[in-house]
Amino acid sequence: MHIKIENLNKVYSGGNYAVKNLNLEIPNGMFGLLGPNGAGKSTLMRILVTLMKPSSGKVTVNGMDLAKNRREIRSMLGYLPQDFSFFSKLKTYEFLDYAARLAGMKNSAARKSAVDQMLEEVGLFEARDRNANNLSGGMKRRLGIAQALINDPKIIVVDEPTTGLDPEERIRFRNLLSTISARDVIIILSTHIVGDISSTCYNMALLNNGKLAFAGSPEELVKEAEGNVWQIEATEAEYLQINEKFPVISTIPIDGGWEVQVVSNDITGYQGKPIAPNLEHAYVHFMENKLNKWTTA
Repeated sequence: MHIKIENLNKVYSGGNYAVKNLNLEIPNGMFGLLGPNGAGKSTLMRILVTLMKPSSGKVTVNGMDLAKNRREIRSMLGYLPQDFSFFSKLKTYEFLDYAARLAGMKNSAARKSAVDQMLEEVGLFEARDRNANNLSGGMKRRLGIAQALINDPKIIVVDEPTTGLDPEERIRFRNLLSTISARDVIIILSTHIVGDISSTCYNMALLNNGKLAFAGSPEELVKEAEGNVWQIEATEAEYLQINEKFPVISTIPIDGGWEVQVVSNDITGYQGKPIAPNLEHAYVHFMENKLNKWTTA
């Protein structure tokens, strides 16, 4: 599977661009779409799943034009939107059965088998008779991904899937997506949570103000931050100064002050040692040095 996006634009009234002149290729496997709130991620997702038409530009899926082959491409899609909700009176298995029918599964016996198998796969079989609205937040997100997967789609789009989940459910959800990505599919993970990308994706893009700011592997983005991440042992007074001058990634209390991680190409005036960057450091470094978008507010 392969998605190619060429010169894509989405313009709203008043000339406001949600997506501007976007060129991007998305290969097989897990693909991370990272960026701050309002970067254009959700707009791009809605265009890719045929819920919104672009103002201009072209999207092709395995060579098929999205504008001309919407029905064929839609049949290949599974989508978990950020604001996913359920019908209040449906049980878990009833909701998934309904989603399977909407996905075109007409044979009742095959549909029942697929529903049971999918509930087992996402760890919800024991909750199949509970009302969907009464599930926990993490279980609801798992049911959401189940409805996106029920008809074996080739392209799976998930928008901010771990927002509001506790750490255990977030890890479980990421592991589920990683398992699915071993198949011949594209999974597009749109998020502003850096850890979701670093844990699962081989390729990624960073959007800012609707424009493509970076495309490549997480390792390539991390490499750009090498030599620009520091660990400083600071007194209380120094910490207040540091917090004003630099993007602070973490603070740990120690005897007499704080152990502070900062992103900067120069920490003159403070005693610190360079440390190996991770993707969170790299994201902050990129926003600060390439886009001038990072603030400590």
